[in-house]
Amino acid sequence: MEGIKKKAFTIQVEDGKPGKDGRPAVGPVYGNILAKDGYPPLDPDMRTSWDVFRTAACKYPNNQMLGWRPLKDGVPGPFLWKSYMEVYEEVLQTGSALQHLGVQQGSTVGIYGANCPQWVVAMQACNGYNLVCVPLYDTLGAGAVDYIIGHAEIDVVFIQDKKIKEILSPNCKSAKRLKALVAFTSANNEQIKDAERIGMKVYSWNDFLKVGKDKQAQPCPPRPNDTCTIMYTSGTSGQPKGVMLSHESHGSFVKGVDLFMDQFDDKMSTEDVFLSFLPLAHIMDRMIEEYFFHKGASVGYYHGDLNALGDDIMELKPTVLAGVPRVYEKIYEGILKALADLKPIRRVMFHALYNRKLASMKAGYTHKTASPVSDMLAFRKVKARLGSRIRLLISGGAPLSTEIEEFLRVTSCAHFVQGYGLTETLGATTSCYPDDMSLVGTVGVAGTYTELCLEEVPEMGYDPLGVPSQGEILIRGNNVFTGYYKNSELTNEVMVDGWFHTGDIGEMTTDGILKVIDRKKNIFKLSHGEYVAVEYLEKVYAFLQIIEDIWVYGDSYRSMLVAVVNPHEENTMKWAESSGYKGSFDEICKLERFEEYILKHLATAALKNQLRGFEHVKGLVLDPVPFDIQRNLVTATMKKRRNSMLKYYQVITFELLKCNICCCF
Repeated sequence: MEGIKKKAFTIQVEDGKPGKDGRPAVGPVYGNILAKDGYPPLDPDMRTSWDVFRTAACKYPNNQMLGWRPLKDGVPGPFLWKSYMEVYEEVLQTGSALQHLGVQQGSTVGIYGANCPQWVVAMQACNGYNLVCVPLYDTLGAGAVDYIIGHAEIDVVFIQDKKIKEILSPNCKSAKRLKALVAFTSANNEQIKDAERIGMKVYSWNDFLKVGKDKQAQPCPPRPNDTCTIMYTSGTSGQPKGVMLSHESHGSFVKGVDLFMDQFDDKMSTEDVFLSFLPLAHIMDRMIEEYFFHKGASVGYYHGDLNALGDDIMELKPTVLAGVPRVYEKIYEGILKALADLKPIRRVMFHALYNRKLASMKAGYTHKTASPVSDMLAFRKVKARLGSRIRLLISGGAPLSTEIEEFLRVTSCAHFVQGYGLTETLGATTSCYPDDMSLVGTVGVAGTYTELCLEEVPEMGYDPLGVPSQGEILIRGNNVFTGYYKNSELTNEVMVDGWFHTGDIGEMTTDGILKVIDRKKNIFKLSHGEYVAVEYLEKVYAFLQIIEDIWVYGDSYRSMLVAVVNPHEENTMKWAESSGYKGSFDEICKLERFEEYILKHLATAALKNQLRGFEHVKGLVLDPVPFDIQRNLVTATMKKRRNSMLKYYQVITFELLKCNICCCF
């Protein structure tokens, strides 16, 4: 057995600079070692997203491309597949039909629904006929779909059958501007009539393909700097913002992953299979699929029920799986539960084998060579739970705990990597390296076409020239968006001198290895990968008469929110009297019944304000003492000192989050 030698991951592109003339200090600029001589040129067949797919269809016409599980009486059957050439032909028919409808080059086309082959066909038709694909991500919140259709000036929407009623509802006022809906399968007669009343035509999938087959039109290939997609993402509050991503940025992503993968003995091949269950409207899933298409590999879509994802895994037997931390938390919890059911001697053996393999991996051995005996005796069963063929697990969207990452690196018998990125950077800004345990607990290093640095945040005490180097994460390179659609003001706020300001706080080693440690603004991600705008939520909840003030908290390792509430003293005592309770204000605040009362009203407020499920407060602590200056919880102007509040309430909020995880999952 041979260990892996320590290698250089990055190069320092520029030195750090102290603050000057009112400009903040910046730390050293790091790039990937693969770009030591500058960014590698793109291949001619990789200049646009359309190039990537068209080339693959010619190169691998008979390979299985897209798979799905048809339902019969609500039960999913075996996977069925379309080949690359079959998908390519449907793409040409779909693009031709769009041209026949009068959809001009550069127009926007919406796609609304769960992942399926039709979703990708519509996306590739947009690519091939130089149209802008706009995913309609319904979990952005109430009214978001209506807003996006109007804001992006969408002409046609490809739509999952069960979503049609939402487009045709009176609440979706922007639907009146649509020329057509194209159902993933078909619409019912009532929906067709409702659409016709507002001047909209509804097509079944097969009828739309027939239009394109009868009215064939040649593709209109996009140029590299043309907009490929406008992907809407949640803002701090209010309406979503449209992130414009160019075709060239997609090509750079695919080329960058190719160069990254070439470093390793385990190569991606036409035999690889990816299970897609994160929304295609999510940048991580979209870009992984683009890379799989480039390799002529296969993508299978889950059947729509996340609670039965294990069944899809066992049926498809994927080689690659990508998820947000909550997915891996569930896998981890399932393994621990199975472990707890073992006899004591077998549990002892499992832990002994685990420690042996972990020690070998930390010494530099690969996951394959660290302890084959451990894999055979214990961990092959973990791999079997993941379909038995898994080779790579990818985590993104929010930080994964070091404990779970280390556990899965050891027990999955597969490579496990974390990464960091945003919609604005096509997702994969940084990535860890397989089999390198020195990167556990970090998000890795800059991608091939990316450079990173940290910028000073004096109000939060973060100094990129200090030890350790800390500050706001700044990103530049080929994989950065071209701007926010119809919002140059916001674009100029985050893009300064070619650097995208992420709003995330990072810590950087002298080797250019990044760890995400904080958020500059009062917005954070839960483990689902969803953003939570905390100030907005506090305004919603603070309208309740029973609440004097509220601090809402969550973190990227949990999937839900908790809160510390200052009850309104007078209204609290009124409730106590009407409910038959006697005692002081402090005593009433300790009543379990009173906590339940406030939680119920918080839930009512959330529903009234159409908050998303993960924005509901699931647990709370009642503090009868108002947030005050004496405890350093607020400023003189009564603004919350959030870092101080976290320190003050850290123990009880952590216990609440831990308790809620256990109770709800």
